[in-house]
Amino acid sequence: MSRLLYRIGHFSGRHPWRVLLTWIAIVAAAFLLNQSIGGTNDESFRLPGVESQKAVDALKDRFPQKTVLTSNIVYHSDDGLTGPAAKAAVARARTGLSAIPHVIAVSDPYDARGPTVSSDGRTAFTTVAFDTAEKVDAAQFDAARKANEPARAAGLQVEYAGGLGAAKDDGGGGSEMLGIALAVLILAIAFGSLVAMSLPVVVALVAIVIGMSGIGILSGIVDVPKIATVVAMMLGLGVGVDYALFVLTRHRQNLSGGMPVPEAAGRANATAGLSVLFAGVTVIVAIAGLQVAGIPMLTVMGWTAAMMVAVTMLAALTLLPAMLGLVGTRVNSLRIPFVKQRPAYNPRSKSSRWTALVVRKPLRYGIAAAVLLGALAIPAFSMRLGIPDAGNAPADTTTRTSYDLLAKGFGPGFNGQLQVVVELNGADRSALDGVSTAVSADPGVASVGAVAFNPKGDLATFGVTPTTSPQNVKTDRLVDRLRDDVLPAALSGTAAEPILTGDTALVKDLSAQLQGRMLWFLGAVIGLSFIVLMIVFRSVLVPLKAAALNLLSIGASYGVVVAVFQWGWGASLIGVHETMPIFALAPMLMFAVLFGLSMDYEVFLLSRVREQYARHGDPRAAIIEGVGSTARVITSAALIMIGVFGAFVLAPEADTKVFGIGLSVAVLLDVTLVRMVLVPSAMSLLGRHAWWLPRRLDRILPDIHPDVDDADALVPVPAPSEGKPPGERPAELV
Repeated sequence: MSRLLYRIGHFSGRHPWRVLLTWIAIVAAAFLLNQSIGGTNDESFRLPGVESQKAVDALKDRFPQKTVLTSNIVYHSDDGLTGPAAKAAVARARTGLSAIPHVIAVSDPYDARGPTVSSDGRTAFTTVAFDTAEKVDAAQFDAARKANEPARAAGLQVEYAGGLGAAKDDGGGGSEMLGIALAVLILAIAFGSLVAMSLPVVVALVAIVIGMSGIGILSGIVDVPKIATVVAMMLGLGVGVDYALFVLTRHRQNLSGGMPVPEAAGRANATAGLSVLFAGVTVIVAIAGLQVAGIPMLTVMGWTAAMMVAVTMLAALTLLPAMLGLVGTRVNSLRIPFVKQRPAYNPRSKSSRWTALVVRKPLRYGIAAAVLLGALAIPAFSMRLGIPDAGNAPADTTTRTSYDLLAKGFGPGFNGQLQVVVELNGADRSALDGVSTAVSADPGVASVGAVAFNPKGDLATFGVTPTTSPQNVKTDRLVDRLRDDVLPAALSGTAAEPILTGDTALVKDLSAQLQGRMLWFLGAVIGLSFIVLMIVFRSVLVPLKAAALNLLSIGASYGVVVAVFQWGWGASLIGVHETMPIFALAPMLMFAVLFGLSMDYEVFLLSRVREQYARHGDPRAAIIEGVGSTARVITSAALIMIGVFGAFVLAPEADTKVFGIGLSVAVLLDVTLVRMVLVPSAMSLLGRHAWWLPRRLDRILPDIHPDVDDADALVPVPAPSEGKPPGERPAELV
């Protein structure tokens, strides 16, 4: 594999324009294809096989008028909405709304058959129904805002919920640009050269254009939610810059040793590029494990993220060497003032001295780090899953304002109504006579809507308004009571079958499915990653150690996420002013991403440790040299990743903030407590046994590394200095 990567890097460095033109053609083709057949984000959520989805499908197939796209417009006035002037203003607004393209109905808040005016007369809403299944677009919102000018002119407050509100509040948060700016700053400090600094950024941006175009094309085939593109963008920026950083660092070192540019690029690809290849494959394998969850949206999120990682990995191994061949020896040009250049490896550096200290007392430092991570993980045991709703939106958005007005005017449960669907199965309509009464008697129910039957009369439905908000644990308990006790008892003795759906019911079904698949998912991700690392390092204990430490650091990041979002610790600092359950899809997706990213640094660090151990056979010296020679570049890479992920905390969406906090904290813990403490401690305790591999596996597993002689031919490293302490032996930077 090293030989192949060497040839790719050497060819790209020797014939840069051929490779660059190929990449330009790929970018153009992907962009144009996305423009012609690509789709847009679709927030449709399906959970095949569960009760709530069964109810939704039944309504869609046999009661379509109950599943049309609707959006509420909320009117409020402290002076009241029941006077003639207010009624006239709302009537004129309804007339204008009815004229909007694709609007098929606009309800009347003052209709005596079902008024939608609050008991205090200060809040009302009208429901706008559309004849399209697609989301409401900006043009429709602009038309709705224009139609409501008479209401605003009359002094009424007008707010928009649902699709209309989302169309108004939809806007970029600038997180991507902030992430790029932070990456540029860190690279400038790390390299001290504007040319060297620009190369990883350009590689990442090219990969992102192709990756996002690919996701756009995929959106034209399947439903791709917005959060999938956000996570893919996070990974594209972070991983794209990081992978290029590792290869570029080795290339610059090779140039400083007097190698020609194509040779330096080829050997950088054969060494650091090999680490990039297997790190990228590990990330892709971990993310692909999301397929086991059996949840279409989560599967799509996994494949979009894996697609982005694959493109960035290929760009680092082919596009970057071509760009290095193009800039030639000018890679270190345009020096940045006041940035001091440091040697690749300094045995007296802080990282080397720290690692030597940890290696001397591995139990003390290892136990301390493990206890700290364990303490951070404690909140994770109280994690409660949910789906962010308008109540978690920023306070200055119209969706949040409308949510609060409706909750205040109609009760906190109005924003999360449940829906009971009854399959009659040949039973008479009289079978439902006592159902509404039984449901109304539950203390958690505020009101029950009228029963409606589909045209064939074989399906019935009615709404249930809880007394508590959608994310309140009491609403969860209401769902359990209705499903397990109230509805079955009310329909006992009949052939009718009750099915409960609604946001809270869907979240409970989702949580149950995630819990049921979690062990399979963990087994798939850890097992596949273990196999990849066993092949890379030809060891059994190193992959086991990596899996255990990754589980510990990921658990700690989960704990921080729960403490911030669910407990509210410091949440106001990131623009979250209400506690909330954790986005239901986040834990599984974060685990896949974080497990893969943690393996990134594992591969980069232990590849150097293994290389040094193969040269002189001293395990403790190899640890000190490996950490000391990679600490600076891994720290730079981690800071870039933290900056990119952390920038997304500024996004307005609560689910995006969850990923931003979770991923950035996990990388921070991984690069500090794990890489600088736990890995040296564990490797020191394992000693030579760390590289043990049963003979049978040794014969079966493919050897993707060259032997020591071939490695020295590809990567010239000075022989170990005689008479020097182990920590002072020279080593290269990955």
